[in-house]
Amino acid sequence: MTETRAYAAFDATSPLRPYAFQRREPGPHDVQIDILFCGICHSDVHQARNEWGGSAYPMVPGHEIVGQVARVGAAVKSFRAGERVGVGCLVNSCGACVACKRGDEQYCSGGPVFTYNSPDRDGSRTQGGYSTSVVVDEKFVLRVPESLSPAAAAPLLCAGITTYSPLRKWKVGKGHRVAVVGLGGLGHMGVKLGAALGAEVTLISTSPKKKADAERLGATGFLLSSDAQAMSAASGKFDFILDTVSAEHDINALLSTVALDGTMVLLGVPPTPPSIAAFALIDKRRSLAGSLIGGIRETQEMLDFCAAHKLGSDVEVIAAHQVNEAYERMLRSDVKYRFVIDISSLRQ
Repeated sequence: MTETRAYAAFDATSPLRPYAFQRREPGPHDVQIDILFCGICHSDVHQARNEWGGSAYPMVPGHEIVGQVARVGAAVKSFRAGERVGVGCLVNSCGACVACKRGDEQYCSGGPVFTYNSPDRDGSRTQGGYSTSVVVDEKFVLRVPESLSPAAAAPLLCAGITTYSPLRKWKVGKGHRVAVVGLGGLGHMGVKLGAALGAEVTLISTSPKKKADAERLGATGFLLSSDAQAMSAASGKFDFILDTVSAEHDINALLSTVALDGTMVLLGVPPTPPSIAAFALIDKRRSLAGSLIGGIRETQEMLDFCAAHKLGSDVEVIAAHQVNEAYERMLRSDVKYRFVIDISSLRQ
């Protein structure tokens, strides 16, 4: 067993605080990783505060992990000590169902095992990356290209793949008119990736202050969602929309900007189910879809794509003791665009 230092939630209302626990010894197919950086995702807040239900405590959040291989199991041949690696939202699945066999482990029919707050197949409960080490089956370990900054690469393991997967699924590329709704942790990666794929990208936002940043990140258009005249002028304009917003918002108004046979994909999870007008879909044979992160093979593809195009997340690096302040700032949208914990601060 390995003594591991961490920051954990102990209930739904108290601040996260230091926590020590034991990680398992690496089995034959396991990789033990010394964590260097871990991103903070909005879903960490939801789960730490039990806003989705089902949270178990103490809970160590974190599923945007970049680290260095410390040890490998006797049967591991794909990784060796010293290599830079990553762990995203998944650490296990059944491996036998249709989804797993085609590389969509996130849709495992037996239930995917998430990196934290999830029952594992051995009966234990997973603990995440706000910690000094983690032990993961080699099938769920990713190679992080050396050309990527490790801090900027960490959020790619969630925000990057969550936006990359639907862009690839719907074959977005040159000639496509794409809109990204919201410029947060997900949205800013959606803009970068859409532009890198060759699409014409427009940011849709409630804040005119986001226009300059959107253009810096690769957008060529900006649409203020509160401007009724501008929204009307954009009717039927976009072939594809990535909606990254988790707050209450008017999905029907956004659907009106989708072109004939176009698609809008939901990535955010608003607190109450949206009301969808049937004619918003029927009018131009529009599709409304959802997408959940991505499989391991696709996540590796995304990391390699980001390395080839010199893409990383825009991050603010913090020490572990600043995590509670980071949660509050994130809820105020006071970060550009992802907090990342420097795990060396836990080792001191």
